Amino acid sequence: MTPTASSTASTTSSHAVFDDIVRSDSSLRRFLHGLPGVDQVGCEARAAGLATRSIKTTSKAYAIDLAIRMVDLTTLEGQDTHGKVRALASKAMRPDPADPTCPATAAVCVYPDMVAIAKQTLGDSGVNVAAVATAFPSGRAAMDIKLADTRDAVEAGADEIDMVIDRGAFLSGRYLDVFEEIAQVKEACGDAHLKVIFETGELQTYDNVRRASWLAMMAGGHFIKTSTGKVQPAATLPVTLIMLEAVRDFREQTGQMIGVKPAGGIKTTKDAIKYLVMVNEICGDDWLDPDWFRFGASTLLNDLLMQRTKMTTGRYSGPDYFTLD
Repeated sequence: MTPTASSTASTTSSHAVFDDIVRSDSSLRRFLHGLPGVDQVGCEARAAGLATRSIKTTSKAYAIDLAIRMVDLTTLEGQDTHGKVRALASKAMRPDPADPTCPATAAVCVYPDMVAIAKQTLGDSGVNVAAVATAFPSGRAAMDIKLADTRDAVEAGADEIDMVIDRGAFLSGRYLDVFEEIAQVKEACGDAHLKVIFETGELQTYDNVRRASWLAMMAGGHFIKTSTGKVQPAATLPVTLIMLEAVRDFREQTGQMIGVKPAGGIKTTKDAIKYLVMVNEICGDDWLDPDWFRFGASTLLNDLLMQRTKMTTGRYSGPDYFTLD
């Protein structure tokens, strides 16, 4: 059954400080609409300014290895096969088979029915299995189906669940429905970590991105994630800046760190470094860790590997040197 405002008696936030806020639709709406508005011009100007920063030599080499460690290597296509998932998992463990010093990626992200194959291939490598759930990418399904989708993925071995919020409910102002949905999915995750996907390309305004960020964090999400990668625009620097400000402010208020995952459209090393500079400037060193920042990507890894090879050998490898995903 889809949660409604009438079920607020059972609603609890991840922090007691928010219990009164989430007690009713009206109080939650007042809180979310009372958040400081986003200065669109200022936000975009700051993001553009940070994007002009450059790093060189040893700092760049460190950033490339860090970015590799932050990648959720992803395949989310209807044509995915067991063989493709096995190959992707193998690549996640050894991105550059010719160079054993190259770090592994953070995770492999797949559909729930591919979790067992990915888990079997990854073994005890330390690379996590992330599964998209809750009727990804649309989120259009009944709540019992979304919860079953989540439980199935966890039972198959998923370490992380990437859920999509009900954007229709959010844009209609049914914030408590969205809050309770996130809270219920988190409970279904058990020990698995929960990433909450907003699909920022459908949220229409920067203010909505800030509201969705706070809503997801209050409901207990471990990560907030921009996009499914199926809608354009996907991840952008201004949207990610707003989400980074939100997790920074949330820690100041609650003491709890929440991760951020931009996903979709991040394809080059130059792009990745822009995001890492932003993380450092907005949130600081604590978030420069795969536990707190990830890239959702399928093609970014190859460019990082090419740039890494250039820095270590002085020569570029062609794009066909690394496997295509």
